[in-house]
Amino acid sequence: MTVMAERTSQTSQMSVEDFERIAEFAAKETDDAVRFEFINGRIGVKKVADGDHDTIVVWLTKRCMQVRPDLDVYQGRGLRVEKYREGRARPDAVIVPEEHFAGHGEWADPSGVLLVLEVTSYDSDTDQRDRQEKPVAYGAAGIPFYLLIDRDACMVKLYGDPEPEVGYRETRVVPFGDRLLLPEPLGIELDTEKLKQYVD
Repeated sequence: MTVMAERTSQTSQMSVEDFERIAEFAAKETDDAVRFEFINGRIGVKKVADGDHDTIVVWLTKRCMQVRPDLDVYQGRGLRVEKYREGRARPDAVIVPEEHFAGHGEWADPSGVLLVLEVTSYDSDTDQRDRQEKPVAYGAAGIPFYLLIDRDACMVKLYGDPEPEVGYRETRVVPFGDRLLLPEPLGIELDTEKLKQYVD
């Protein structure tokens, strides 16, 4: 599957409908062990997360629910990003107002999303995917904040002030162990000390 996806991504652009059929087939045939994304006309294979990766997502979810029980945190929610390029992404977590995604299909419009989270994986594509393509994709989609938890660099990077065609105009970076404020409309302060436990 991975080889086929890489070959397809290097040839002419496929339609979003073709991508959705391939992604649906892969999810059924592999019991969701393989997850595809479609960004900038390319298929990306999202590696199945390890335990530390998932624990970081749960950590953020708990912090959010403690401070803002009026918000919902979704894991693996499909979003339509880069609407002019028909992109499809599955962030590790998405923070939205309560019941925001009720009635949405597999690939939801990003309007109303407050923050997307990505946690780096230990694979060869994480630099291109999480550090380069995702900030542009999420910012162009108008998502107010993109939070990247970078396990390789042991730092947390918050992107803000989205701008179409550019991505985000502002970034704030803190090392694991420092505090980071997720500004309004979130208003959540994160103590990132715990993240030191979840790196190899």
